[in-house]
Amino acid sequence: SELQVLFQPIVNARSYQIARMEALVRWSHPRHGYLTPSEFIPLAEATGLIVPMGAWVLQQACADAASWPEHIRVAVNVSAVHFRKGNLFDVILCALAESGLAPDRLELEITETVFVENVEENLSNIRQLKNLGISVSIDDFGTGNSSMSHLTLFPFDKIKIDKSFTQAVLARRDFQAVVASTLLLAKGLGIEVTADGIENKEQLEYMRAAGVDLVQGYLLGRPAPALRFIFPITGTSPEMVA
Repeated sequence: SELQVLFQPIVNARSYQIARMEALVRWSHPRHGYLTPSEFIPLAEATGLIVPMGAWVLQQACADAASWPEHIRVAVNVSAVHFRKGNLFDVILCALAESGLAPDRLELEITETVFVENVEENLSNIRQLKNLGISVSIDDFGTGNSSMSHLTLFPFDKIKIDKSFTQAVLARRDFQAVVASTLLLAKGLGIEVTADGIENKEQLEYMRAAGVDLVQGYLLGRPAPALRFIFPITGTSPEMVA
């Protein structure tokens, strides 16, 4: 297959132990070479191909995760198009059944688009998934249409602060204010917060001091095939991360 599922660690901000592995799809195109998601996901969404692609990624991710230690969850991105056009609930049930992965070890990352279309239907779908024990996270928080009010409307388990905030937070006071207010509200609602896009120790220390629960980025680990990860992985300081 030209598509490949890689995994990037999501690490506990205090212990540096891996808590999640995010599944990331990559496309090795025969003519255009290595394509990033930003280059092919919009096209896949526009054509509807994101539905079978998303189902395949879910199946692959659950199958790989089933062999990991039980405390490590797998996070999988789900397109709003899949919510709208696909039989997402059935696809997830099938992936869990075939892999033997426990539902509480699957975390779905959804983007802000679910807020602006079919809100009631999407809210019902999210509640249905959560009733199975699956966690639901909002991805890229702070961008586009996402807002604080959505956190009280949708029953999210986790917020992922967008990497654009993480990577500019040291230089911009307005970004610092967004991070602080997001963390304050999340704490009040009992929602975990991940800081995405950590690329250096200064960003890591800022986000740790601010109070994030989880961190993700090249400093903590780059995306790699599942076979590259040998478990269990104990607490690893950033100085020791390759």
